[in-house]
Amino acid sequence: MDDAGRRADEAAGWVRENWESWLGAGLRIILIVVIALVLRAVVRRTITRLVARMSRGTQEGATPGPGFGSLLINAERRRQRSGAIGSVLRSVASFLILGTAALTVLSVLSINLGPLLASAGVAGVAIGFGARNLVTDVLTGMFILLEDQYGVGDRVDAGEATGVVLEIGLRVTKLRGDTGEIWYVRNGEIKRVGNLSQGWATAEVDVQVGADEDLETVRAVLFDAGREMAAEPPWDERLWGPVEVLGLDAVTRETMTVRVAVKTMPGAAPPAGRELRWRIKQALDAHGVRVVDDGPVCLAKHDRCR
Repeated sequence: MDDAGRRADEAAGWVRENWESWLGAGLRIILIVVIALVLRAVVRRTITRLVARMSRGTQEGATPGPGFGSLLINAERRRQRSGAIGSVLRSVASFLILGTAALTVLSVLSINLGPLLASAGVAGVAIGFGARNLVTDVLTGMFILLEDQYGVGDRVDAGEATGVVLEIGLRVTKLRGDTGEIWYVRNGEIKRVGNLSQGWATAEVDVQVGADEDLETVRAVLFDAGREMAAEPPWDERLWGPVEVLGLDAVTRETMTVRVAVKTMPGAAPPAGRELRWRIKQALDAHGVRVVDDGPVCLAKHDRCR
């Protein structure tokens, strides 16, 4: 009994000697956790508001003139891009704040952080080496979103696949092909991408007439057909310039090839070229000009013909 009482007294004395340090450490840990959680909530809310304000500013600041409606960034594109950027920023902020708080708590508990940091570094290197393709995909996806290389609704040529962008993720980009198939392209595998929905496109029509036709008459007929087309809807909005008769592209013993071109809104070159060929054929027939053979409609900007 005496031995048990002595041990109880020693334990009580040890508690009396250390309770102040325990209480102080506990209060410091609680304070660190509270500050970290409050700071995390404030930073995440600030990032959300900042991203939403940037998105609204982009929408309100886009005021293109007539015929440029298709260049407006659509709502889905803005929403997806802002959501992805906001998600990345919030995740990074949470990781930094909570990671710093965890290390501070460990230091308050007098735990040696040297071996822990060394082990974490080795594990991080091993994981990063094993998941290097995933890291490459995510980093490339972040740059695609930040630089706005393309967005939802754009028609792009990603090398391995061509189609309309349905969704942009941090790891993959989803495209719908011309025949309805859906392509999943890893962002890290996109070495170069051609955005066919930005800027403008060019429709070119090669008109082959007989070598004995009067060139001035042919020029006048082609010019009138192009002017009438540009003045009628919907081509008055889809055409971004006058129809130009570029001149003779080729001359043979029996034929002459006259090239006609017009600048159009993105994606409108094929239908504009077909409509222009239709009108040119009707106009030449009405003036008695013999058409030998119609050339292809070419998308000069992207070096393809249809």
